[in-house]
Amino acid sequence: MPVSRGDRPGESQPETLFYDGHCALCHGAVKFVLKHDRRGTAFRFAPLQGETFVARVPESARKSLPDSIVVLTREGALLVRSDAFVHILASLGGRWRLFAGVLRVIPRAVRDAVYNFVARVRYRFFGRRADVCPIVPPELRSRFDP
Repeated sequence: MPVSRGDRPGESQPETLFYDGHCALCHGAVKFVLKHDRRGTAFRFAPLQGETFVARVPESARKSLPDSIVVLTREGALLVRSDAFVHILASLGGRWRLFAGVLRVIPRAVRDAVYNFVARVRYRFFGRRADVCPIVPPELRSRFDP
């Protein structure tokens, strides 16, 4: 499902990483990506509970998405579960791209089963957050959408 961003030719826009704003594990994943995206250009961030998610992802698609991590690619594709996780790692480059390559060898059904298990128990082990945005330094806040 392509999403118009008003891209200019030759200009690379960041992808959007939507996350469960109430999940402490998802907050940790966002902080991990912020730390390892050294150029600061791979991703923008927005909570699944926010207006950006509602505006950018059609309602018909939102109904079938998991409530953990979703990546909206530059091409307008929505990646979920382990595909989103592997894509994020590959986008970070370096050793994370190598790790993503190793994970791609594992069949998606197996990767997704592990992902789904972690997603089911994440609140129990990592807790819930009242705030929907992770606490980040002021210089990184500009990478977050509502």
